[in-house]
Amino acid sequence: MKQRKYLWDYDIKVLLAMEQAISGKKEFLNFLLENGYPELAAFASAIRADEEAYQWLLKYGFLELSLLSDAIDGDKDALDWLNQHNLQTYMIIAMACQGSNEAKNYLAKNKLDFFIRFADTVAEELKYQKRERGDYHKFK
Repeated sequence: MKQRKYLWDYDIKVLLAMEQAISGKKEFLNFLLENGYPELAAFASAIRADEEAYQWLLKYGFLELSLLSDAIDGDKDALDWLNQHNLQTYMIIAMACQGSNEAKNYLAKNKLDFFIRFADTVAEELKYQKRERGDYHKFK
């Protein structure tokens, strides 16, 4: 059984690349893929509503990242699963992505400052997705 690697275990440069990939910058997605971080590339893509990437996370044993993606989208069952599996910090990251100031304060207090920035980036992506879903010009 492989040992779980938490997001905060990755080098900051890799996390910054993941953040940029979430923003839609393909060169950073390619960097992750070409440098041995396919799970982070898939996670970034899953946040961007890529179902194939989400399924990749499940297939290759990154259940916690797939559920973090779900929790970021506000899925209560995913939040409960993270809590039941002692992944409270992932829960807090998801809540920060949903705009919780309390969650962001917790991250700051625990020196997880990158995840405040991450939450803000994800929140912007979620707003973009919501606008895109609501744009009747895009309907076929």
